[in-house]
Amino acid sequence: MARMAKLIVTAVLGFALTGCVSQEKYNALKLDRDGLSEQLSKAQSDASSARAEADSYKNQLALLNQNGGNLAGLVTNLQQQNASLQSQLDAINAKYADALNRPTGGTALPAPLSNELQAFANQNPDLVDFDAAHGIVKFKSDVTFASGSADVTPAAKTAITRFSQILNSPAANGYELLVAGHTDNQRVSNPNTVKAGHLDNWYLSSHRAITVAAELRNHNVNGQRLGVVGYADQRPVASNTTSTGQQQNRRVEVLILPTTVKSTVASGTSSKAAPSAKKAPLNKDSSEVRTDSGPVLNK
Repeated sequence: MARMAKLIVTAVLGFALTGCVSQEKYNALKLDRDGLSEQLSKAQSDASSARAEADSYKNQLALLNQNGGNLAGLVTNLQQQNASLQSQLDAINAKYADALNRPTGGTALPAPLSNELQAFANQNPDLVDFDAAHGIVKFKSDVTFASGSADVTPAAKTAITRFSQILNSPAANGYELLVAGHTDNQRVSNPNTVKAGHLDNWYLSSHRAITVAAELRNHNVNGQRLGVVGYADQRPVASNTTSTGQQQNRRVEVLILPTTVKSTVASGTSSKAAPSAKKAPLNKDSSEVRTDSGPVLNK
């Protein structure tokens, strides 16, 4: 019996040991299988991403082929656009030069209109100058725009309302108008001005001209009559070495051109006034000080 019991115990131990070895192998195989599954899943994901990327490149290539198919075609298109813009700018510059080259000693506009514009300037001496010889109404920037912005001041709004009435009158409603912005030669330095989108004097002169043109349109001056240009500090009328000269150079001119608008343009009024837009501050700061000639205003 003792021997039989010993044999049974030995057999049971052997069976137990054999079972433990099989479980370990099973666990190892399971780990291997799980690892292979993860690798397979990752490979499938990578393959899917690669296919998506390939499809994206394929679509981009197809779009390029649809839009001309070659770089030369795109370059030619851009060159044509640039040539068209340059032609428009040349035409505006030619009109501006013609206005400035009108013979002096008389008036560029018919006497009734010139007299009315002179009376308008006389009523607003701090805000407006009128150059009768060249047919140019000059708005002084230091009083036309709020400090640190391109917003038109209340006084300037009132004056532009009256000016628009003159431009829409029978004596003037056929003439083309060119709004030209100018600055002095002091660079833009106020960080807030730059942050608002006004990067240099080119932006300043252009935004001021746009603002005045928008005010004219808001008072029913037909937009087809208007041209807008910014000249920065490139066309001074006085020396920039003094504060007085700089003040004269900071201006927005409205040139009343001797050319008449096309017959398709209505008699000085547009069918719908331009919507009033909220303007971001685009003017220069007034914190810069010159020790030789006083503060630089409206900059």
